[in-house]
Amino acid sequence: MSLPSSLIKRRHWLQRAGWLTAGAAAPGWAQPGKAAPPPNSLVVAQLVDFSGAQQDVSRDFLVGSRAAWQEINARGGIRGRQVMHLALETDGTASSVRAALDEALANPACLVLSGSVGDPLASQVAMLSRHGGLNIAHAAPWLQNASLDLDDKTFPIFAARQEQIAHALNTLSVMGVKVLGAVYASAREHAAYHLEVERIAAGMQLQLQSFQGSGDVRLLGQKLIPGTPAVLLFVGGTPELARFTQGLEKQARQRYIVALADVNLQTLLQMGAARNTPVIATQPVPMVNSSLPVVRQYRDTLARLFDEAPTPLSLAGFIAARYTFEVLNGMEKALTRQSVLAGFQKRTSLNMGGFRIAFNAQQRSGSYVTQSMLAVDGRLIG
Repeated sequence: MSLPSSLIKRRHWLQRAGWLTAGAAAPGWAQPGKAAPPPNSLVVAQLVDFSGAQQDVSRDFLVGSRAAWQEINARGGIRGRQVMHLALETDGTASSVRAALDEALANPACLVLSGSVGDPLASQVAMLSRHGGLNIAHAAPWLQNASLDLDDKTFPIFAARQEQIAHALNTLSVMGVKVLGAVYASAREHAAYHLEVERIAAGMQLQLQSFQGSGDVRLLGQKLIPGTPAVLLFVGGTPELARFTQGLEKQARQRYIVALADVNLQTLLQMGAARNTPVIATQPVPMVNSSLPVVRQYRDTLARLFDEAPTPLSLAGFIAARYTFEVLNGMEKALTRQSVLAGFQKRTSLNMGGFRIAFNAQQRSGSYVTQSMLAVDGRLIG
C-alpha cells in the first residue's frame, strides 16, 4: 500500500524546513535568515529517532517541543537568556545514538537532554546513562518501557506501557476479558517488547496469546482463526496497524484492538484503516481538545507558529519542553550541567497547567492516561 501524499509530506517536512540534516539537526538558530545564537545562550539537546519505524512519532513530538521552545524564547527565555534548542537526528542505531550523545556532551553550553524520542532511542539513552555514566540530566524522555531500571539521571514524566495497557483493559473489563492477544508488527517489535508485555499480562492475571507479523502484516490479520481472542493488543506503528486492520476486514468475529501511544488515530484514518474494527488508542497526555490551561497554551502556540493540527504526540513534546523549562527556570543557582542535574534530582512535584508531575518510589511520574476510540463508523471518540 502506497502512502498518501499528506504522509509523504510529513515525513520530509523537517528536512525541507531546514530542521534536520543527514546527521545532526540544524538548530533553529542555523536556519536561513536566523541570527547566530547569542554568546550567553543556553543549550538544550533533544535526540530524535528518524528511522522508518519511528519517524512519524519523532516528527510530531519534535514539532511540539520546537513550538514550546520558540514560545519560551519569545517570552524572554530562561532568566533573560535565550535557549538554543539543539535537535540531533539519529537513525535509531546504537552508533548514531552514541554519536548524537557525544555531540551534545561535547558542547559545554549543553545543560540537559530533553524529550528524547521515540521509545527505542529513549531506552538506549536511559541504559547508557545507567551503565555508561552519562553525567547529564535526561529529562522527560518518551520512555514507554516500564521494565528498565532507571538511574538518578533519568526523569520520565509520561505513563509507560503498563499503565496504558491497564487503563485500556479496565475500560473493556465489562466484557469479562480473561484472554488477551498480543500482535507484534514484526520480529523487531517482538524482540524488543514481548518480555515486557508478558510480564504485564501476568501481573493482570490475563492469559496471553502472541502473534508475530513477518512481511505484510495484513496477512497476519487474514490468518487469525475464530478462536483468536476478541481483544488484541497491537505493538507497532500506525502504518502497520492500518495494514493489520485491513487484513481483519473480512473476518466475521468482532474484535477490539488496543493500540498504545505511538499510534496516531487521525493518521490511521488517512491511511485507509478498515472501519469495522474498533481501535482504542491510549495516550499519556490530556486530550488535545481539553480545556486544561497547558493544553490551551499548546493549541494557541501551535496555531500561531506552525500549520499543524494538534496531536497527542506533539502535545507530549510540548509538555516535555515545558517541564524542562520549569525546572531550569526555577533554579536559584548558576545554570551548569552539574547544578541542573542536581535540580532535577530534587524531583519536585509540579502542576503545569493541569498536567501534574509527581515522582514515585520507582523514580517515575506519569499516571496520567487518556484514550480515544476509532469507532466502526469512523468517528473519533474521546
